[in-house]
Amino acid sequence: MSSHSAQTELKFLGKLVLEAELLCHTGLHIGAGKGTLEIGGADNPVVKDAFGRPYVPGSSLRGRLRSLLEQALGLAVPAELVYVNKRKGQEVRIHASDAPNDEVCLLFGRAPGRVEKLSGEALGQSAISPARLTVYDAALDLDSITPQMRESLDDELTEVKSESAIDRITAQSQARTLERVPAGAKFQTRIVLDVLCEEDKELIPVLIQGLNLLEDDTLGGGGSRGSGRVSFANWKLTWRNSGYYKGGAESEVASAANTSALRSSASEIASKLNND
Repeated sequence: MSSHSAQTELKFLGKLVLEAELLCHTGLHIGAGKGTLEIGGADNPVVKDAFGRPYVPGSSLRGRLRSLLEQALGLAVPAELVYVNKRKGQEVRIHASDAPNDEVCLLFGRAPGRVEKLSGEALGQSAISPARLTVYDAALDLDSITPQMRESLDDELTEVKSESAIDRITAQSQARTLERVPAGAKFQTRIVLDVLCEEDKELIPVLIQGLNLLEDDTLGGGGSRGSGRVSFANWKLTWRNSGYYKGGAESEVASAANTSALRSSASEIASKLNND
């Protein structure tokens, strides 16, 4: 846990901007939730922008980081979970608490009001905690889809993976198709950490821990069936203190070839975030 307390006063110190390439090692499927099927199209299309280009929604990447951190910190247990949606068949449960030093709530925010817990009395969240973490939509690097790759794709920028569900009694198979961004594709990732007090600098290693966890897990759908293995490369971290927004200069505080190298310099990064 961090050293935040109920007496911690918030004062904007600056923003730490993290930029990197997100590389797909296997096909990536982040579903569009499309209600209708196109003739000849995949059963499960990927989300695309207005120009028909696949992208990684910031909400998908942010939500995955949160869920992995909740698991790693031992917070994904009934005693620590609350209902976000209690509608039958559509339940959504996440971690939330009133603890001022709860790193997950500090990073991802804490909304006001009473929320129902899975077990025990309802949680009365009297203190509002602003989210420190912003994750932007990650645009596809079109140059990463090479001409050689395009020759083998089912669409201009995506592939269609065929899967089968086999009935254990009749042995009949039910075919389904999954649209994926192909392995080798790269996305431009941008993450911003708001630093609202000195104690917030302690959240940097926690964020990097989440990024490390993601690289050994999956992003998007079909992860247990081979999709969604990703990694980050070419990290660049830029510090913009409050003076930057009054005409001052920004400073590059770190660069790293990969997330493991970034993790090893986490403590040094915090020391470089000056408040002037």
